[in-house]
Amino acid sequence: MGLLSATLAHAHETDTASDIDVPSPWKSEVEFGYQAHSGNSDSESLNSRLDAEYVRGRHRTSAEWKFYLLYKDGEEDKRQSTYSAQTDYKLSPKTYLYGSFKGVDSRYSAYYKDYTLSSGLGYQFANTEDFVLEVEMGPGFRYQEPNLDEIDDDDIIFPDIVEEAIFRGNISSRWQALDNLSLAATMTLVSGSSNTRIDTDASVTNAITEDIALKLAYSRQYHDQVPEGLQNSDSIFSVNLLFVF
Repeated sequence: MGLLSATLAHAHETDTASDIDVPSPWKSEVEFGYQAHSGNSDSESLNSRLDAEYVRGRHRTSAEWKFYLLYKDGEEDKRQSTYSAQTDYKLSPKTYLYGSFKGVDSRYSAYYKDYTLSSGLGYQFANTEDFVLEVEMGPGFRYQEPNLDEIDDDDIIFPDIVEEAIFRGNISSRWQALDNLSLAATMTLVSGSSNTRIDTDASVTNAITEDIALKLAYSRQYHDQVPEGLQNSDSIFSVNLLFVF
């Protein structure tokens, strides 16, 4: 009787263990936004984003692609693609090594191409389901290909190709304020002898269903040196539908 009870208990434990859902190491998101304006001026814009992350053991790998297109009065006014990839390796519960790449291809900003490679140390001040705060810093390399199109008749963007060592710093945070509401913000600084660029991204996400959410996003790019007559920063505000897989 004792043997039978032990066998049944073991079978019950096995069945219970088999019912436990193991989280997938993969997480992916798709965003899409569109705006159209008519009246005194006609404009339409399209923005999209793809994001994927894989976490297994001490390793974390992520990749992201963003695209923004603006037509104004029937002519293309802005076009920009941003893509990034990063891999991390945990050294301790809070410290990790990282390697990252970020590329920006833009038709109407200071540089057609802006590529950054960096590696260094990251530190997680907080890493829970409700709140994440991470800081990264390290050396790297930057390549920039200037935009030689004429902005006005006599205004030419910096004509030199940039190939230089840089310092990269990054702060990222995410707060699950409510079950269906989350806030996120990221600031990345890349500084070299030719220029300093600061990218700021902030978003508010409101879950509509388990897999669909409404997302308000703001992004800003700042260069500390630009030709005379041009603004130091460009910004984009978007309203998007977010699909989580």
